[in-house]
Amino acid sequence: MNKIFIFTFFMFSGHLSAQRHYSDPSLDNLIFPQNFTAQRESSANKDLDKNGDAVPIEPGATIVLGELQGPGIITHIWTTVSSLDPFYSRSLVLRMYWDGSEEPSVETPIGDFFGVGHGAQVSFESNPVSTSSYGRARNCFWKMPFKKSAKITVTNESKKYRTESFYYYLDWQEHETLPESILYFHANYRQQFPAKSGDYTILETAGNGLYAGTIYSVQNMELGWFGEGDDRFYIDGEEYPSLRGTGTEDYFGDAWGFRQFDRPFYGVSLWEGYFPGDRNTAFRWHIPDPVPFKNSIKVSIEHRGSVFNDLGVQLDSFIERPDWISSVAIWYQSPPAGLTESIPPAEQRIAPYQIFTIKDLEIRAKPSDGLTTSDISLDYSTGVGDASIELDFKISKAGRYQINAFLTHSVFGSRYQPFLDDQLLGPELDLCISGHEPLWINFDLNVLTVGTHTIRFDGRGSSPNMRSMAVPAYYFGMGYLVLLRLEDMAGYHQELNKLSK
Repeated sequence: MNKIFIFTFFMFSGHLSAQRHYSDPSLDNLIFPQNFTAQRESSANKDLDKNGDAVPIEPGATIVLGELQGPGIITHIWTTVSSLDPFYSRSLVLRMYWDGSEEPSVETPIGDFFGVGHGAQVSFESNPVSTSSYGRARNCFWKMPFKKSAKITVTNESKKYRTESFYYYLDWQEHETLPESILYFHANYRQQFPAKSGDYTILETAGNGLYAGTIYSVQNMELGWFGEGDDRFYIDGEEYPSLRGTGTEDYFGDAWGFRQFDRPFYGVSLWEGYFPGDRNTAFRWHIPDPVPFKNSIKVSIEHRGSVFNDLGVQLDSFIERPDWISSVAIWYQSPPAGLTESIPPAEQRIAPYQIFTIKDLEIRAKPSDGLTTSDISLDYSTGVGDASIELDFKISKAGRYQINAFLTHSVFGSRYQPFLDDQLLGPELDLCISGHEPLWINFDLNVLTVGTHTIRFDGRGSSPNMRSMAVPAYYFGMGYLVLLRLEDMAGYHQELNKLSK
């Protein structure tokens, strides 16, 4: 179907909440005796009288979450992380090894494994995986059986940042026996930065098993819609796919483009939009509809869509796009397949962002009382609602920049209007929230010249969301300023800028 920025509105009625309710057959397990022993590996302090229930991970180091003796089934993984790395969920890599294999059957950045790509942090819900606490708490309920042994590791592949605290639960069942026909869990991360000509391959493997899920992430390189491409499943050596789709959003259970939403078995966990630099992730779990294969399977998807210039003129409606694509395939098979092709290094899994820490910025505030800074954080608490804070940063290359920042949302936060070089920079921000959470704010695209530029935040008074018992502190907090120069991303089409002039 053709979906080039068509917006159709439907009036309908019904019980929308019913979409979130489904029959869970695992509840049946609670009414019968179970023949296994519940076990857990965790980061808990071995001294029961002490706290400190986390482990650090130095750059380049690996920690072992568990070395388990089978037969057994991993049933639940939970983790949360404290790190100064703004993209740690792409830098930390999860690996799993079954039955003594030297090659992993699971190898994927930890954020992508839990359903959100690009090193982003957002909350969403689904049946087997979900995130909460603004994407910082991650849960997985995929069943992962093993007959002899299981080894689960996490490696910090950042060359710069130490993982300050890695918390985890690894819940599993110890069984006396498991059926010989049991299938092993697999997850494999892939990427093409930018996408190459032809279909993008999500998975290609040999064995006997079931395809169970897709996590698909795209960072736009063009203005337009990337999702006109069809999904294709080639089963047991087929030359022509027996499963063929009608569009990217159709495969992920949506229609007429994407927007952020979640359902038990499909959804879009991250949606920033149609503009260059915007990041998006969709997921599709084949739990009620697994795809079986006896000898092999290949899963691929076209990366075709529309392209517009900056004046809104459509240049093409169905063209291969050079977007940055990454994915995780989820499947079960026997015997376990060792993944022999290593994933790209951490610095190649993230777009070439320029990260400005607080110490990299020149900061001025009016009034100056209440301003405190460190190398990594800025805190500004003043007693007036019209306070203003300016941050100077230097650009060494002219170009088209996406401007982002980690701003703190606090119960004492108030309203601020951002400006760039005295020009409005997006809508007014309400930084009041129950809690104290740094959140990624996207200020969109701006053409910047070489030299010094200034972002200013002017206070606009207290937030209507501030609780009546909170003292108006008009708080403003910030972590990193993050810039992305689109010309630094391979595949960016300079001719689009020329056409828009």
